[in-house]
Amino acid sequence: MSQRTPLDQAVVARHGWVQAVATVLVTLLVMGVVAALGLWAAGAADLPDNAFPRVVVATVVTAVGGTIELSGSAGALADTRAGLTVIPLSVTLAGALVLGAGFLRPLRHRAVAGARELAGWAARIAALWLLALLVSAYAARQTFSISLDDTLGDVGDLFGVAPKVGFTTDVPLTLVFGLLWLAGVLVLALLVSRGAALPPRLLRFQESVRPAAYAMVVLLLSSVALGVVVGLVVAATRGHAAQTFALILLGMPNLVWLTFTVGLGATWNGRVEGPFGLPMPQVLDEVLRGRDTAALNLGTIAEHDGRVWLLVVVDAVLLLAAAFVMAARSPARTRAWQHALHMAVALALTVLMICLVGRISARYGLSVLGIGDLGGGLAGELFLRPELGAALGLAVLWGLVTGFLGALLARPVRRRGVAGQDGAP
Repeated sequence: MSQRTPLDQAVVARHGWVQAVATVLVTLLVMGVVAALGLWAAGAADLPDNAFPRVVVATVVTAVGGTIELSGSAGALADTRAGLTVIPLSVTLAGALVLGAGFLRPLRHRAVAGARELAGWAARIAALWLLALLVSAYAARQTFSISLDDTLGDVGDLFGVAPKVGFTTDVPLTLVFGLLWLAGVLVLALLVSRGAALPPRLLRFQESVRPAAYAMVVLLLSSVALGVVVGLVVAATRGHAAQTFALILLGMPNLVWLTFTVGLGATWNGRVEGPFGLPMPQVLDEVLRGRDTAALNLGTIAEHDGRVWLLVVVDAVLLLAAAFVMAARSPARTRAWQHALHMAVALALTVLMICLVGRISARYGLSVLGIGDLGGGLAGELFLRPELGAALGLAVLWGLVTGFLGALLARPVRRRGVAGQDGAP
């Protein structure tokens, strides 16, 4: 029997199934804890039929791109309509950070990694991830009975109306989107980490891609951290602590990344009707409520609260800081106009991601004998979607300007030498 060398043993230890299982399980555990705490703060622990654990699982499924389908029934003479599309990005972000760290851990402190070795390590995680998603998708199923008020309850008893709404998962789509999410997280982790080994053929791209990717991750995380601080201050000074903690644990990135694009000048179109509503600040709900389709941008928000113009200043500071970080991690031979182009492309891709994952759609309605929405306060609709072309154009413009200025500011600290040597990215 042949003896394994210390190098072979190290490779096996770094890329074994035990490490892959640990990475997947810890990721799901962290996401489940964040989702459970957020839903508990939102009051979901009081759901009937012991539905709370299944709702937690469904939240985790949607956080990784899974598809949840709502269904409704209200007896032979009635009809319900229900739909929900929203990604709890706080749960998504927590899972991405843990999964990325677990994936990169065996790749630290190495100059290069073979493509086969890297693919094998990713494949182990992917196989276990798909298995975990499959189990979660089948566990995330529940049906709820909806209580009507006294008058509607009498009508319901007369016509045999017992409104129910439930959710199930589209298993094939959940597996497809969940795998795409995993691939995106792993690729982004490799792009961001300066110390992670890459296959030799990809080393030539790291000096332009890695600093820009790292700067965008810093930008996104900084905006979330700033939003959390503001949320905690609001909770401490104005009350509504439970609502604030629910927002932090479920949808803080949804809110702060939306407002980040608004600060760039982007416009989101939407509508709020019925019991649905957007989380704090309340001004967002005020702009969208009571209209067929309303525009959410700096101008419309300023009609309700002039402080919205501070978003422009905050965005400018965050973008300049990100551009500075990008330039500081780049080789000194990279010119300012190149930094501007890198920043423009990176910011456009970042805004595209925000626009794709930040869309919201929710609706519910009940009718009897085809007459109206008899759900009273239960019926409602909420949707929010971006004007994508304008948002991307503004991102390119902001990226060019801040990328150029950031390169000038970073000149005193720019790295010397060629990328890949002396610790340069």
